[in-house]
Amino acid sequence: MKTSGNTILITGGASGIGFAFAERFLALGNEVIICGRRASKLNEAKAKYPQLNTRVVDIAVEDERVALVKWVQDHFPQVNVLVNNAGIQRRVELADHEEWRERQQEIAINFEAPVHLTTLLLDQLKKQQHATIINVTSGLAFAPTALAPIYCATKAAFHSFTLTLRHQVAKKGIEVIEVIPPAVNTDLGGPGLHTFGAPVNDFADTIMEEIKKGKTEIGYGTAEEARLASRQELDQRFAKMNP
Repeated sequence: MKTSGNTILITGGASGIGFAFAERFLALGNEVIICGRRASKLNEAKAKYPQLNTRVVDIAVEDERVALVKWVQDHFPQVNVLVNNAGIQRRVELADHEEWRERQQEIAINFEAPVHLTTLLLDQLKKQQHATIINVTSGLAFAPTALAPIYCATKAAFHSFTLTLRHQVAKKGIEVIEVIPPAVNTDLGGPGLHTFGAPVNDFADTIMEEIKKGKTEIGYGTAEEARLASRQELDQRFAKMNP
C-alpha cells in the first residue's frame, strides 16, 4: 500500500482503533474521511484535527450505507482506500431472551456492512491508482471467546470474506490488507472492559509500520500468535479462554 497521497474512508473512525489510524494517515499526508454513528465523537475528532472530513452514518442500516457511498462518490470521487473498521462487541448468553434486532444489529455492523460497503465501492476503487481495502478483523476470529459469541462469529466470517476478496480483486489492481487486533484498550463493548488490552497507540504504530513493509495480513501480540497457530494450538487457546 502507498501510505501517502491517498483519500481514505474509515468507518468507525471517530474513536478507538479507527481514530488512531485516522491520526496516522493524516500525519502521512493523506486526505481522511471518517464516519460513525455519534455526531458528538465526530465533532470531537474534527475539533482536534480540522482537516478531517466527517459524516454521521449508521452503517447497520442498508439505506444509510447506500447514501454514504453516494455522498463519497459525489464529494470525494478520488477515494482509493476503504478501511472497514467499525464494529461492536456484545457479551451475551445465547439462551437468554432478547429481541432479535439486538443480535441482528451486531451481525449487520460487523459483517453485513463491510461486505456491502466493499461491493458498493469496488467500481470506484478499481478506477483508482493504489486502491486498497483494509479490513479490521480480530484474533477472536481464530479462537473465540464464549463471552461474545456473535462478535467472534462475525469476525471469523469477515476473515474468510477477506481471503476470498483478496483473491478476486487482485486481478483488478486492488490490494486487500487484513489487520488482526488482539484485545486493545478501547471502549469496544463498553468503557473499562478492555483496560487490560494493548495500548491503542502502540498497536496502531506497529500496524502502520507493517503496512509500510507491504504486509497484507498483520496480527499483533496474542492475535498474531492466533493467526499463526496450528489447529491443536487453537483448541488449546479456546480451552484456556473458556474454562
